[in-house]
Amino acid sequence: MRAYVGSFTSAGGRGVLAADVDTQTGALHITGASDAVTDPSYLTLAGGTLYAVSETDEGAAAAFDVTGAAPRPLGAPVPVGGAGPTHLCVASGHLLTANYSSGSVSVLALSEDGPPHAAVGLARHEGLGPVTDRQSAPHAHQVLPDPSGRWVTAVDLGTDSVRVYAVDATTGALRLHGETALRPGTGPRHLAFHPAGTHAYVLNELEPTLTVCRWDAAAGVLLPLGETPVLPEDATRPSYPSAVVVAPDGRFVWAAVRGDDSLAVLALDESGEKAALVTTVPCGGHWPRDLALDPTGRRLYAANERSGDVTWFDIDRGTGVPHRAGAVEAPAATCVTFG
Repeated sequence: MRAYVGSFTSAGGRGVLAADVDTQTGALHITGASDAVTDPSYLTLAGGTLYAVSETDEGAAAAFDVTGAAPRPLGAPVPVGGAGPTHLCVASGHLLTANYSSGSVSVLALSEDGPPHAAVGLARHEGLGPVTDRQSAPHAHQVLPDPSGRWVTAVDLGTDSVRVYAVDATTGALRLHGETALRPGTGPRHLAFHPAGTHAYVLNELEPTLTVCRWDAAAGVLLPLGETPVLPEDATRPSYPSAVVVAPDGRFVWAAVRGDDSLAVLALDESGEKAALVTTVPCGGHWPRDLALDPTGRRLYAANERSGDVTWFDIDRGTGVPHRAGAVEAPAATCVTFG
C-alpha cells in the first residue's frame, strides 16, 4: 500500500510526497517527493494517476506518475480558470476543481494517458453569508462525486450551501441541478457520504458542527435533517473543523478540528440519520488540516499542518475511538490520500 501527502511549499513543505505504508503498524516511510507544483493543498488518485491542485492566485492542476519512489510530474501544471483551488476530484471522465478564492468550480479535460489539459467548463457561484470577514463572497471549498456517479456536489463556505451538478461526460459542461441552503453562518467546508449512499455529513468550519443530510441519488436532492456539535460544551478555544470521514460500515463519523487540535468521534444510529458526539482525542500535532481513512478502514491519518507531521491512529472497532500509533515528519502537511 502507498500513501501520498500534500504540503505547502510556500511554508517549507516538500510538495507532493510518496510513502510506503507498513500494513502491520500503519507507519509511513517517505520514499521521495516532488516540488513541481506550488502549494499542492489537495491530492486525489484516479486510474493510477495522482492529481494535485496548486492553491495559488493563478490556480492550476497537475498530474503525477507514481510508479517510482518519488512522484514524477506528467507535464507542466495546467491553469484551471479559477483562483485558490482547494480540492479536486475525477468525475465523468474529467478533472474538477473547487476554487476557493474565486468561488467557482472548473472542469478540465483529461488526456488518454492521464494528464489534464484545457479547461472546458466553469461554474461561478453567487451569494454570500452573514460572517462578513469570511463570507463576503462565494468560496467553493470541495467538489465531490456522489456514490451513484450521477452527480457532483460542491460545498461552498461563503454561501452556506451545497450545490449539486451534473457533468456532461462528452463535453465536460456543468449543469446546475439544485442548491441546498444550510444554516446561515455555519460555513460548510467538506462533506462525506454514508457508505449506503443514503446520507451525507457536512462539516462546518465557522461553527464546530456536523450537518446530517438525507441524500436522494435518484432525484439528486440533499435534505438537511439536523446539526450535531463536534466539540464538547466546555470547549473554549476558537476552533475550525476541517475534514470529515465516515467508517466503511457506517457506524462512525470522524472529524478533524483545528484550534482545538482534536479528532471528534461521532456515533451514527442504524439509519444514519442521527449522529452523537462520543468523545474527542488529541490529533497528535497542531492544526489538523486533513483526515483520511486507510483502505483497510482500520486507521486514521491526520495531516497536521502547523506541527509539520502526519500522525496515524489505530481505531477501536467497538467504540470508534482512535488511539495514536505513530507519526512521520511532513512540514506544512495539507492532505493525505492512499492508493
